[in-house]
Amino acid sequence: MALLEIKNLTVSFDTVTGPFAAVDGVDLTVDGREILSIVGESGSGKSVSMLAVMGLLPPSATVTADVMRFDGNDMLSMTAKQKRTIIGRDIAMIFQEPMSSLNPCFTVGFQIGEMLRRHTDLDRKARRTRAIELLDAVGIPSPQQRLSAFPHQLSGGMSQRVMIAMATSCRPKLLIADEPTTALDVTIQAQILDLLRDLCADRDMALVLITHDMGVVAQMAHRVQVQYAGQRVEEQAVRELFSDPHHPYTSALLSALPERATGRGHLPSIAGMVPGQHGRPTGCLFEPRCQFATDICRRGAERQDAALGHALCNHPLVNGVATRMEVGA
Repeated sequence: MALLEIKNLTVSFDTVTGPFAAVDGVDLTVDGREILSIVGESGSGKSVSMLAVMGLLPPSATVTADVMRFDGNDMLSMTAKQKRTIIGRDIAMIFQEPMSSLNPCFTVGFQIGEMLRRHTDLDRKARRTRAIELLDAVGIPSPQQRLSAFPHQLSGGMSQRVMIAMATSCRPKLLIADEPTTALDVTIQAQILDLLRDLCADRDMALVLITHDMGVVAQMAHRVQVQYAGQRVEEQAVRELFSDPHHPYTSALLSALPERATGRGHLPSIAGMVPGQHGRPTGCLFEPRCQFATDICRRGAERQDAALGHALCNHPLVNGVATRMEVGA
């Protein structure tokens, strides 16, 4: 049984011009100890999907799903109090802006202690000891002294390590990492990714990694889900996705990798942008940007089975475009 199972997730937001579906019928599963990467451009509904699971969307959002189950528990039928016992303890999340994710008014020690106070029975002294252990585990030097530091006294890399310490303080079964390396330099990015991978292995923890960086996907993921304009368009194991992409959008993402640049030609790019609330195509949402688009795509033919790897595409790629990147390196 999957650790996290979601079927037909839809998230719409009330706007002045009517509702906008930021997530449209997405299915998703995560197995225990698995690293699933969700990829796609900004506006693909990656973060919104996971924020819906965490219950962190604003009141203007309406969330519906046929199934939303975690570790055998039906999250759709849970009360708010029941969800609070799971969120933060069994499911935790780290965010893409480490410098603004921590509360600037409280010390690092206080914020980690609050997480432990809410979800454990540890007394004050034990919470402090545990906080020091957590900071040490994520590679922060002089962890005892760092407890009294405020967020503005930390670098971006240090702040992200503190966020990881907080998120993993209760040994969650599932960690959601939303673009965890976006605001960090390349060296720190590699350190944070290595830390996340080690924590997953040491604590038998599953990870949902939200990113637009296909290099990170190749390095970290076991399985990849590609989203476009709020819809799932492809899902494959990481090696198969890189060697044989089934959807033109996936192929275009891989073709745009710098590793594929040859000679002095321009790096390939995907023209246009992800459609928003207005001006959405009547057929396949990727059709205006797709080099394989046909009249069938524009007419909006019936969607194919997502399990086949080309849910919204009437022109599946027979011969996928492989990259020269070493997957899992």
